[in-house]
Amino acid sequence: MLTIDKIYDAVRVLEDVVRHPQLIEAPRLSSEGKIFLKPENLQLTGSFKVRGSAYKISKLTDEEKSHGVIACSAGNHAQGVALAATKHGIKSVICLPASAPISKVEATKRYGAEVCLVDGVYDDAYAEAIRQRDEKGYTFIHPFDDEDVIAGQGTIAVEILKEMPDADAIVVPIGGGGLVSGVAFAAKAINPKIKVYGVQAAGAPSMYNSIKDGKAETLPSVSTFADGIAVKAPGENTFKYCREFVDEIVTVTEDEIAAAILHLIENQKLTAEGAGAVSVAAAMFGKVPVAGKKTVCIVSGGNIDVTILSRVIDRGLHKSGRKCTLLIELIDKPGQLEAVSRIIAKSGGNIVSVHYEQGEADAVNGCFLRISMETKSFEHINEIRSALVGEGFKLI
Repeated sequence: MLTIDKIYDAVRVLEDVVRHPQLIEAPRLSSEGKIFLKPENLQLTGSFKVRGSAYKISKLTDEEKSHGVIACSAGNHAQGVALAATKHGIKSVICLPASAPISKVEATKRYGAEVCLVDGVYDDAYAEAIRQRDEKGYTFIHPFDDEDVIAGQGTIAVEILKEMPDADAIVVPIGGGGLVSGVAFAAKAINPKIKVYGVQAAGAPSMYNSIKDGKAETLPSVSTFADGIAVKAPGENTFKYCREFVDEIVTVTEDEIAAAILHLIENQKLTAEGAGAVSVAAAMFGKVPVAGKKTVCIVSGGNIDVTILSRVIDRGLHKSGRKCTLLIELIDKPGQLEAVSRIIAKSGGNIVSVHYEQGEADAVNGCFLRISMETKSFEHINEIRSALVGEGFKLI
């Protein structure tokens, strides 16, 4: 059983194994309350996952260690298991979804693991790991539905409340639910009045749906760039702990996650992956109550693939009103582009691309102008739109 004593034992075991990043205030995240970040993206492996995997491996018997360990992961648990196993001189095999970011695959190999790529998502990698466990006798290290793993993740709550005993709430990303289970259990044991909110991607709401419907459910598919929390079904243990200890679970959209990643880069100088930023997105976009409270958002990981980071930033710019694309219907005659450019420049917009498109076949002298521009805010975008309309241009 999970107990607070087990979590404090994990604190002792992990004292010299993991980093203990201090809370960072994020004053620009909300004007209504005080928001703080627990930057687990600064762990050696770039994610909180090393806590649970290292504690679990420390509890294995010599016989279990001799067989080697196997795990399945979207990437972060993989690195934690690989690092912990290598430190103990244990063979590790990690099954990852073939869609896992290359950065996570290569990092897992660097920590000493043998990597097996599996077509599909996390749940398909899980099935393959179980098959190999049964066939070759490996010891399976579950990424979230294991009470030693959950206890390891719960050490984060102990650190938060040791540093900030008067915290009112903790906001936690949810994939399979191991992190939120450990954090909620430990936080409520230390301070029964504290609120714990879980956050999932809207495209992978397995725990959200399960809690809402009162029974564990499996999604037919998941769709989110937050690969670390793209899980089709909650664990048996984690569903139970979430139902008992988590106050509310909310979801955030892909655009909101992207905007949160952009905010962390610009304002906190922190790089978060999609899964790590969902807690920040929930606070940014009013999904959890922060007014008048001290709220801690756990930034659970920072292992975002640089090849998709630019696309995520672009999406975040659009979501936060920092970038805008307008489609303008014009009469195809000289001077139109000059007039549009003059209005946008006078309004303080910065045009970054222009694309000319011919009109419909029956509109011989008609055309469309697609303009992308850098802007300051949604209010600024509305000013530019109003200025264009005021000069007689038709926005589509």
